[in-house]
Amino acid sequence: MEKQSFDLAAYADASRTGPCFVCRLVARDPAFSHEILYEDDENIAFLNRYPTLYGYTIVAPRRHREHLASDLTESEYVRMQLLVRRVAVALEATVPCERVYVLSLGSQQGNAHLHWHVAPLPPGVPYEQQQYAALMAENGVLAWDAEDAAAIGEQLRVALVRLS
Repeated sequence: MEKQSFDLAAYADASRTGPCFVCRLVARDPAFSHEILYEDDENIAFLNRYPTLYGYTIVAPRRHREHLASDLTESEYVRMQLLVRRVAVALEATVPCERVYVLSLGSQQGNAHLHWHVAPLPPGVPYEQQQYAALMAENGVLAWDAEDAAAIGEQLRVALVRLS
């Protein structure tokens, strides 16, 4: 899948000045739809809208939380990490990957809602293009559409159900 350029400045501005992206998704804002893979009363998993890797998924608490240590109880954290792991296992079962990256990004200055990135690195990516380089939108995002998202979304939902 080819990559296309990404307007990082516009994205940064929206994430710093606009409403919370996870809260918009949870509220089902029609202007901000994503391919949802899993949700329960506490957590949600959905495809990244601007993926740098095929199958790149975000996992977040449904309620607005900003701090891992002070905003989540230990049991909430453990349940979320179990979902992160299930998503990683589903990705490994669905898309070819050499490794699945898991990290939490965001900041009080933008994208403050606590969330985890679960991103499958495909086999054969040269080492210099792996790790952070593979995740950076500055290097382009995958050129895909709602049909592509729906196709991988359905495969991942099936894999997640099997893991339940």
